[in-house]
Amino acid sequence: MTVAATVQKPRKKPSKKGRQAKKRVLPSLMQWRLYVVLFGVFVVFASLASRTAYIQVIKPDFLIEEAENRTIRVRHVPSYRGIIKDRNGQHIAVSVPAQAIFADPKKIHENEALNDKRKWQALADVLDTDLKSLLDKVSNPNSQFAYIQRQVTPAMANFVEKLDIQGLYLRDESKRYYPSGEVSAHVIGFTDVDDRGIEGIERLYNQWLSGTPDKRRIIRDAKNRQIEILEQEKGKKAKNLTLTIDQRVQALAYREIKEATIKFQAASASVVIVDVHTGEILALANTPSFNPNNRSTVSSYSVRNRAIADAFEPGSVLKPLAIIAALENGSFEPNSVIDTSPGWRRLGGSRIEDHRNLGELSISDVIKHSSNMGTSELALSMPKEVLIDFYYNMGLMSDSGTNMVGESSGIFHERQRWSQHEISSLSFGYNIAVTTTQLARMYATIANGGIKRPLTIVREMDKLEEPERVISEEIANEVLLMMETVTDRDGTAFKARVPGYRVAGKTGTSKKAFAGTYGEEYVNIFAGIAPVSDPQIAVVVLINEPGGDFYYAGDTAATVFSKIVGSTMQMLNVPPDAMTVDYIVERKLHATQ
Repeated sequence: MTVAATVQKPRKKPSKKGRQAKKRVLPSLMQWRLYVVLFGVFVVFASLASRTAYIQVIKPDFLIEEAENRTIRVRHVPSYRGIIKDRNGQHIAVSVPAQAIFADPKKIHENEALNDKRKWQALADVLDTDLKSLLDKVSNPNSQFAYIQRQVTPAMANFVEKLDIQGLYLRDESKRYYPSGEVSAHVIGFTDVDDRGIEGIERLYNQWLSGTPDKRRIIRDAKNRQIEILEQEKGKKAKNLTLTIDQRVQALAYREIKEATIKFQAASASVVIVDVHTGEILALANTPSFNPNNRSTVSSYSVRNRAIADAFEPGSVLKPLAIIAALENGSFEPNSVIDTSPGWRRLGGSRIEDHRNLGELSISDVIKHSSNMGTSELALSMPKEVLIDFYYNMGLMSDSGTNMVGESSGIFHERQRWSQHEISSLSFGYNIAVTTTQLARMYATIANGGIKRPLTIVREMDKLEEPERVISEEIANEVLLMMETVTDRDGTAFKARVPGYRVAGKTGTSKKAFAGTYGEEYVNIFAGIAPVSDPQIAVVVLINEPGGDFYYAGDTAATVFSKIVGSTMQMLNVPPDAMTVDYIVERKLHATQ
């Protein structure tokens, strides 16, 4: 082969079809896209760092508070209202556990709990309300709290739990319960739904009976379970209260005046029983009464404590006071005789009269026969200032000392000038209006030998008024014996006798004033003391507007007095002081009736 033959032929350029793809070069790290990403990352981390610095350094309290709101709670340990007891320790007002039904309307709407109308209808039925008013309470989706019903029974609370309505809850609270019901209602009063006293002793001693709950600051978990107690704060403990009331005597006194109200068709009645040695009220009751455990039956008419609030012209029950004043003044002696003939007289154009001509009467007979003429003679025998001062000294123009809510101090219009007729009328219980408790205090003063004590209804409390002698002991005892003759067979209150016991007292039958004149309605009062040989109690019974055949106090209030005193003497273990043959026979007759 030749050299020329070995020379290679020149290569042909490849065609476009057979040309290989050109390799791409990776982008540079400094291109603009990388700058954007890096800037974004920087901004994010800068924001996080700034936020962290703000939270940790500048304002750390906010998130701490928010965290605590989710984990830390303040729980209140319930504090129950103090117990009210009678003098023997019997409970007459206690607090019992109860529950309140409340709702979170916002949660109810979020969970669409209103769609199940059957559950809501069942709830309305058990709460004794209509469905519309119930749904109205949870109609606002922006509200987070609404009471459905307070102080529900355990059975009702259990029913609500079983309904399992989303957004409906229960919370613990307490409810006041009064075991004696209507018997002691006017003394004890009652509380409102928030356990605040609004009537009677409950209101008067509300702060004493109220406590404040203990507080616990705790940490809880997501399931609302307590994990740790951070701190505790002790609340104020509620205090108990002991009354002077003897619930046994209270119950029998209420029973008797309730029966008398029905029997004599009276508008109302009251009774007050006082321990004459201490001034403690053993019983205070009124009709009509009310059941404090059932507020639906309560009316303003029945709630009023008439024994302390209602003032009446007392009539002849004030006659012993005119006699005491005349004897203390020295214008008459205990054995003096007064001529009441012809049984009437005119004073300043007005007539003073007895029911008949009683002729000559001893001071004792003036009380026994309730002579207006005799009492008028005694009153006019002394300067009017002396008589009026005795009314003040006996506490008839001031409150009785109980400080109970709504107590009246009576009605007495002081005058610059008194006519003889006005003084005469004052001596037998007109031109003045007093309460049942004021009369009880007056008769207790006579019974304990002339020492006036404030009446009390709560034991072991400081008395604002000290005992004061307002009548000499000799005259007080003398008038007490005179009042015993009222229960003789020819006295005005023979029906007030108590078999086995000597009792003293005075009737009072007065017409009620109306529109500047006197109408046809009467007030019957009997105020008495027992036993005469060793006085223990003073009792005042008032029958307001008797509507039957009897309208004199000797037929109405005196009979109630006899029943109350007879039972009270036995309850207090007071020995009989009149066990004569006549009394024994009479006692047997009473036992068979």
